[in-house]
Amino acid sequence: MRPTAMRIGQDMAAAVQAQAAIATDAPVGVRQATVATVNADGTVTTSEGYIARRLATYTGPAVGDLVLISPGPGGWYSHGRMAAASAGGWVPLTLASGWTATAGYYTPAYRINGDGTASLSGMASMSGTLAAGAVVTTLPAEARPANRVRVTVQVAAASGTGYYGVMTINPDGTVTLGDYSAALPGTGSKYSEFDVLSHYRLT
Repeated sequence: MRPTAMRIGQDMAAAVQAQAAIATDAPVGVRQATVATVNADGTVTTSEGYIARRLATYTGPAVGDLVLISPGPGGWYSHGRMAAASAGGWVPLTLASGWTATAGYYTPAYRINGDGTASLSGMASMSGTLAAGAVVTTLPAEARPANRVRVTVQVAAASGTGYYGVMTINPDGTVTLGDYSAALPGTGSKYSEFDVLSHYRLT
């Protein structure tokens, strides 16, 4: 084969390799992994067996986090948890029997934030007797805190008197009302004010 022909052949081979590289272009070594253990030395161990050092922006790590990891000097690095399906957007809550969204207020909903917290919004109401410990809604797994969260809310008003109680988010996802400031009227509207839980920890 003449030198010119050899050069043409080599150039064509190089072009084919370059095109193949473009077609499969992806960060080499970058992958998703699930956190199995959170270590005290600033690393996490994944269920796939990787030990990755957390970046400073990866706060509040927890077992079960889906994270993005990549290779770097000295080992693997974890960039942080992947956003949940509802991250950034409001997802309507399914209310317990007897409860409905209150007209003129936001529809009850939850949202997952990117900093390891979640938010609730809106108001729901019901009529009649409201028992202590009544369940208003049950949150999906992604919005459930690791421990109880309690806040004070107004649950009723009658003859100019306000009645208060405690809204609790339980680790099983149930949102309940109880610990009333006085015996509630047996008639009239009762309320569940989700806006007071505009930010709560998940882990």
